[in-house]
Amino acid sequence: MSRHALDDLGQLQRAVMEIIWSRGEATVHQVRDRLDREKELAYTTILTTLQKLERAGWLEHRSEGKSYVYVPRRSREQAGAGSVRGFLKRVFDGNAVAMFQHLIREGDLSEEELKELRRIIDEKRKEMRG
Repeated sequence: MSRHALDDLGQLQRAVMEIIWSRGEATVHQVRDRLDREKELAYTTILTTLQKLERAGWLEHRSEGKSYVYVPRRSREQAGAGSVRGFLKRVFDGNAVAMFQHLIREGDLSEEELKELRRIIDEKRKEMRG
């Protein structure tokens, strides 16, 4: 049951992943302390969430004394890429050009943002030429 996109995660799972990405690693207590600022959650709720994320391939753990330290198996960027691919497929039938046309035509892009897009396109062309 490996899920690859952020969109596949529930609200609590996403919040837990954000904490672990921001810290680099975390124990159940560290995640719970960070989440408790917003809503009081039981230790077992956090533990179960971490275990489910591990089974789904999002996390792995190592032992440190009596605690497990959870670390991400994929970066936030990798997870975001899965969401973008899913969005592209659902909304634009997989047509990246149509998506970019829409974003450029409908977006309120600054001159600097347009220059950055041009730079990225030129860089990709050079890469493709070898």
